[in-house]
Amino acid sequence: MNTDLPHDASEQAHPFAALLPDTVISAVEQLGSYSDGRLLALNSYENRVYQIGMEDGHPLIAKFYRPERWTDDAILEEHAFTQSLAHNEIPVVAPLEINGRTLHHFNGFRFALFPRRGGRAPELQDPDTLNWLGRFLGRIHAQGAIQPFRHRLTLDIDTYGRAAVDYLWTNDFIPVDLRDAWRSIADLALTGIARAYERAGDVRQLRVHGDCHGGNVLWTDAGPHFVDFDDTCMAPAMQDLWMLLSGTRAEMTVQLDEVLSGYEDFADFNPRELHLTEALRTLRLLHYSAWLARRWDDPAFPAAFPWFNTQRYWQDRILELREQVALMDEPPLAWR
Repeated sequence: MNTDLPHDASEQAHPFAALLPDTVISAVEQLGSYSDGRLLALNSYENRVYQIGMEDGHPLIAKFYRPERWTDDAILEEHAFTQSLAHNEIPVVAPLEINGRTLHHFNGFRFALFPRRGGRAPELQDPDTLNWLGRFLGRIHAQGAIQPFRHRLTLDIDTYGRAAVDYLWTNDFIPVDLRDAWRSIADLALTGIARAYERAGDVRQLRVHGDCHGGNVLWTDAGPHFVDFDDTCMAPAMQDLWMLLSGTRAEMTVQLDEVLSGYEDFADFNPRELHLTEALRTLRLLHYSAWLARRWDDPAFPAAFPWFNTQRYWQDRILELREQVALMDEPPLAWR
């Protein structure tokens, strides 16, 4: 928890209540460049992200971090990691260094500026695309294995699993008539995750993207570039790989082979991590529900996720976790 934030941001009823358009533009202009007044809010909920037109040069992307989520040290680790990737010619969108800093402060908010990069969603059913993504993920992980994070979390059964279940349970988000059923299947899911980690054995933890779904990969004719390292963390390599897989077991097996054939050009992959595929998916499902719950006092969340915390939502989560419990006991995907 960052304790050096001025009170005007951290004591608002909702984290971003004071982040008005004038504040956004003034924050950027204090760094020495002037906006032309154009401001476009981009699709982001955890943080607030804006495209800002500039008088001289291309528009910039300003990312305002959610107050009190990360410490300054944790944000700076994210920045240093992405800058090291960019320095090694890995296509990531790293923060701009302005006046010797990548993290800036204004009226109690912390923000960073990024160059604007366009692109489209990758075709994850295309073998060449998967192979290409695998090569770059191999390069990212080779760099990520050089040293650990010291201030960012490690993704595991405690941080993404037990913490999520405990938060949802103790804060009464589960409807009364579904509480016992949900708790029972959540506990079975945690047990299944623990078994999967036991089968995988002592897998290596390294710095990974952490949220490497198709929406965080922008594709151009020149290939992919990776964006939004906000959830970068210590985790097994499989955390960045499983989100590229979808469909039936047979389809995912083919996709996995394409990804790993590119990946192993630059980094070794431990096949025992395949035991973690469904366990990591289950952790993400639990964490996602808790993430929505923790942010429910932010007005942007009820507006964007009106289906959350309804009777139907929790019924569907119970069924979803039952499916995951069964999947975690199946043999892992085959590779070679």
